[in-house]
Amino acid sequence: MATIKDVARAAEVSVTTVSHVINGTRFVAPETAERVRGAVDRLGYAPSGVARALKANRTHTIGMMVTNSTNPFFAEVIQGVESACFARGYSLMLCNSEDDPDKQHAYLAALRMKRIDALVVMTGNMDPAAPAEFAEAADVPTLALDAEETPGVSVVADDSYAGGVLAGKYLAGHGFSRIACITGPERHPRSAERLAGVRAALDTAGLDLDPDLIIPGDLTVASGQAAMTALLDRPAARRPQAVFCFNDMSAMGALCAAGEAGLSVPGEVSVMGYDDIELAAYMSPPLTTIRQGTRDLGTRAADAIINHLESAAALPRVLKLMPRLVERASVRRAG
Repeated sequence: MATIKDVARAAEVSVTTVSHVINGTRFVAPETAERVRGAVDRLGYAPSGVARALKANRTHTIGMMVTNSTNPFFAEVIQGVESACFARGYSLMLCNSEDDPDKQHAYLAALRMKRIDALVVMTGNMDPAAPAEFAEAADVPTLALDAEETPGVSVVADDSYAGGVLAGKYLAGHGFSRIACITGPERHPRSAERLAGVRAALDTAGLDLDPDLIIPGDLTVASGQAAMTALLDRPAARRPQAVFCFNDMSAMGALCAAGEAGLSVPGEVSVMGYDDIELAAYMSPPLTTIRQGTRDLGTRAADAIINHLESAAALPRVLKLMPRLVERASVRRAG
């Protein structure tokens, strides 16, 4: 592998001159610069990215810590972050922590050793104080995705309260009075906002959200299936007419449970999700859901933090993206 000394020897110039030509740090006579570039091409010389990064104190690398990169919602957001990074000449270093504190601390140490320029955090069950702790540990600009407002950390998330209002208004408008919610973990900020939004919409419609019909889950297919099974095991008079799942993975589990109970969707019970992951359109039946632009969430986050790195643009304290209703075939009007 050719070195900078090989290039200098071939171009009959000093190593310092080669460095100035490559980095554009000082004027070099055009004929000399051309001779250096010719030697670089002939020898296939590639400057050390590490050395250049140390000199510029930048590596053009963004670190990202997520709970589970196999979750379709997380995967689609990650794709948005990665695409935006690649388009702007940055690499993405992804760490899958599984919300394990030991893994999180180990990965933070590794990311810091790799001299990342910034950190993006997205975890499903994080402690509200976690993003600020991560920012302090990484010692770089930090942005949290799908998190609640955190002092000292930029946040990009969908407006889950507005999404909950959309869902509650839609289900009430379809004539349902017994509406169940399969929520996320109690500490999950988006879950609390969605529940508050549903309550507000039903209150406006003159309806109460029965506490007995609020079933907590962990936003997985298995928890959605278990929660729906519990709801459908009740006497017919106490079963919900419609179920609003706080993400599409829970809704997938709910659809499975309804099928196992011999109930048709939406004929005997309606099911609604949240996120509009790609799979939602291919569930059986296709899922009515609230769309938060998953890829856009990732793209906006990456652009915000790269703009901050490159032009000192202020990071948004909180950037909320507006969700919208996607109507498919899993909800019908109450008969």
